[in-house]
Amino acid sequence: MPAHKIAITLDRELVKEIDRGVRSGLYRNRSRAIEEAVREKLERHRRRRLAAEAKKLDRREEAALAEEGMKGEAATWPEY
Repeated sequence: MPAHKIAITLDRELVKEIDRGVRSGLYRNRSRAIEEAVREKLERHRRRRLAAEAKKLDRREEAALAEEGMKGEAATWPEY
């Protein structure tokens, strides 16, 4: 995926911590450190949102819908 250059403002202590990570070899450079942090945060947010949506599902209703769908499909499957 092509990278886009942006400008951001960060707390001085946060920049120092990122720089320590770069010096220690944890990150290749500041950009990679920030990109990794943003990617992880977005993934956590996506998982939380998915978990919240999954909690809204009624397991019995979903199982009944799956069974209903399988009955119709199973009749069209070839015998083994």
